[in-house]
Amino acid sequence: MLKNWTPDVEGFFDDATNAVCYIVKDPQSKSCAIVDSVLDFDVASGTISTEFADMLLAKVAARDLEVEWVLETHVHADHLSAAPYLAEKTGAKIGIGSRIDEVQKVFGKVFNAGTDFEMDGSQFDHLFDDGANFTIGGMEVDVFHTPGHTPACLTYHIGDTAFIGDTLFMPDFGTARADFPGGDARALYHSIQKILSLPKETKLYLCHDYKAPGRDVFCWETTVAEEIEKNIHVGGGKSEDEFVEFRTTRDAQLSMPKLIIPSIQVNMRAGQLPPAEDDGGHYLKIPINKMRSIGS
Repeated sequence: MLKNWTPDVEGFFDDATNAVCYIVKDPQSKSCAIVDSVLDFDVASGTISTEFADMLLAKVAARDLEVEWVLETHVHADHLSAAPYLAEKTGAKIGIGSRIDEVQKVFGKVFNAGTDFEMDGSQFDHLFDDGANFTIGGMEVDVFHTPGHTPACLTYHIGDTAFIGDTLFMPDFGTARADFPGGDARALYHSIQKILSLPKETKLYLCHDYKAPGRDVFCWETTVAEEIEKNIHVGGGKSEDEFVEFRTTRDAQLSMPKLIIPSIQVNMRAGQLPPAEDDGGHYLKIPINKMRSIGS
């Protein structure tokens, strides 16, 4: 098992959600994983489709790859996951951090999911503890929890590469918000320090980009060294207290993500829709006067 391998990484940007999904391949075999997939969702019509996921499957098929894992860095609040669809098509296992139960316990109540909704992470095939490791082909993947944005956030570290979800953005855009239930700006600062303690040449792959003012192109790859030096929220030696004060003030001014209500209901179920009702249809709930109160 060679920890100094560099995985083959291909990123795919979803224009509708500003999300980035990755195919991560072992260079010594056909084995790969898909990280942070996207399910197409038209909120106005309540319609889902699999165009983005089918594009990923076509890329996998064209390269004759074997998908071993469909991985989530956290429960996304801004796009729906295509994990179960991809897992069904490929036979892969779905993995997420073991603190998913904390997210489920909060939002299971918010959405009045009922007693049939298991709040123990059992919807996922594997729950990764802090410090866990597993393999993609012959590559060893080290997992460490990076809470703060949500309690269930984690990082997948493979050789000279790390997939860090929403914890950090490009240096000119900053860091994740920390005002969701279970989020914590101080915990986020410490999680960022974990990531920035990796070797400076480590490539960091991000889950989103929004093009900072003055930048004309979307970007989703940076390095530890660039983040340490240039990140506008936490770089340049900013202290923990400075970061917490900034992050708390900024988060109080942010609106909720436009897809948070459908996204959380689906993603806390490992990408499955809520159970079908008597007419065979699936329905998403809108909790009145709850989402803003829990985000404050």
